[in-house]
Amino acid sequence: MCEDYRAAAGIDLEHDRASRAAGDRIRCPLLVLWGASAKIEAWYDALAIWRGYCSGQISGGAVASGHYLAEEAPQEVLERLAGFFG
Repeated sequence: MCEDYRAAAGIDLEHDRASRAAGDRIRCPLLVLWGASAKIEAWYDALAIWRGYCSGQISGGAVASGHYLAEEAPQEVLERLAGFFG
């Protein structure tokens, strides 16, 4: 887990910047989920942000949880995934 955070501030960030500069976009459908009691909704319009990175269909929304969606609201996350992949 720590390595994931470390990569996000280093090599992943470099790759993301290069992809954006090249105009690369996600081309498949994308499901975006976030915790309703976390800060994402207060700070960002998450779906609008992802629309800037994706040319495919985007869906999603808040899950009744905090930061750890799968651990805090596993049934709701499974339902959202089943609906997306259905």
